Amino acid sequence: MATLDSSIVAVALPVVSADLQLTFSEALWVQASYLLVVTVLLIPVARWGEKRGLFLTYWIGNLLFGLFSIAVAFSWNGASLIGSRVFQAFGASLIITTSAAIVTSVFPVNERGRALGFNMMGSTLGQTFGPPLGGLIVAHLGWQWIFLIKVPIAALTVLAGWDLLGAERRDRAAAAAHQAESGRATARPKRGLLQGIDIPGSALLGGALAALFVPLIFSPLWGWTAWRTIAPLAGFVVLVVVFVVVESRTADPILDLGLFRRSRVFTAANTCSLLYMAAAYGVTVFTAVFLQVVQGRSAQTTGLILLVQPAVMSLITPFAGGLSDRLGSRGLSSAGLVLTAIGTIQLSLFSVSAPTWQVLLALGTLGLGLAIFSTPNFSAIMGSVPRSQLGVASGMFTASRFCGMGVSIAILGAIAASKLGAEGGRVILLGARASLTNAEAFTSGYREAMYVGTGIALLGALVALTRDRRPAPRHDADGQAAPAG
Repeated sequence: MATLDSSIVAVALPVVSADLQLTFSEALWVQASYLLVVTVLLIPVARWGEKRGLFLTYWIGNLLFGLFSIAVAFSWNGASLIGSRVFQAFGASLIITTSAAIVTSVFPVNERGRALGFNMMGSTLGQTFGPPLGGLIVAHLGWQWIFLIKVPIAALTVLAGWDLLGAERRDRAAAAAHQAESGRATARPKRGLLQGIDIPGSALLGGALAALFVPLIFSPLWGWTAWRTIAPLAGFVVLVVVFVVVESRTADPILDLGLFRRSRVFTAANTCSLLYMAAAYGVTVFTAVFLQVVQGRSAQTTGLILLVQPAVMSLITPFAGGLSDRLGSRGLSSAGLVLTAIGTIQLSLFSVSAPTWQVLLALGTLGLGLAIFSTPNFSAIMGSVPRSQLGVASGMFTASRFCGMGVSIAILGAIAASKLGAEGGRVILLGARASLTNAEAFTSGYREAMYVGTGIALLGALVALTRDRRPAPRHDADGQAAPAG
């Protein structure tokens, strides 16, 4: 539900823009505001959830997400739509960063891959179902329903989770009592809402991610050589350096940088996650543009064609999770990225008149690659940290994915639109009608973008092979990492 909102707007945005009379800048912010807020908040929210309770954080996230989904649906202009998206994204960040941590904490290590497979299936289906589902809903119900359909899900989750809030309080009290009896009691956290949270580290991390995301998303409007693009990217480098210096001297940092030094699995798997999304996320968005703008297919037909990718994923993802429990993540993650590269190569062969079967074959290959890659890679990350840092591990994983999404839209989008001239951004984002010349120009840029996506996916496959061959560490009853074996 939460990840769906990062992608479902792609197909609906032309209709939303026409209905609310959005400017090109406002249309960009409709997508950018959600991605930016979620990415900036993921890791701080994860730390807050670890201290206040993972399920409490998850429950609040569903409540906020549902309420502001209603607000988005009833927006009357660009400002109200963007503002509601910001608060909706705040709820989404609470959901995304805690769901996998909850699953990891309650399943034993020999079942973790399969359990995370179902969890990951929900997340990845949300991201890939967005464009096809958006097309079908807009064609039959209206754009408001791409947000309203999620309200009943949020409401049911809030109601069903009420009793679990009490269960979590009792579990945390029992764990504290156990620590006290064993002589390992820790100081009680302060009661303030933000007490115990590394505010300077959160601000620096948020500023760095914002400085990266904003120019990447707005490059189609500003241009890559404009000072508004270059200055934030330079600021990103500076803020990252300052963040590393400050966090290395902080007793309880927002992000334990030692995780990257101590665990090659954690570092490589998060890098693979970023590279995968950089290679593949924009593919679905720009393929939807290709089908609609270049080939003239309707939003409904485009949606039905794009369904093949999530259909393949839904069949394979749980099995990939079970395989990772037995075989480990190293080979499966690399194989998934290689399959992704094969899929993007197939897309690079498209002509203006590419037949439907060719599109279906390429998207099915991409779905297979994502299914084989995602769960083993995610399971490796969650198994490489102690239980006390599951929230941060989940937040870091998701942040790497969202950063990859921003990179994918910016780089692949810039390449795809490079031959369209000044109207390239409008053709891609708002679905402006393309002439035959523009259709051929976009097809040429689209093929080049797929070549770049292939290269990024193959680089990710190589990074996946740098991991240790040893299995991920198990966690003992108190949440400490136990020796691998």
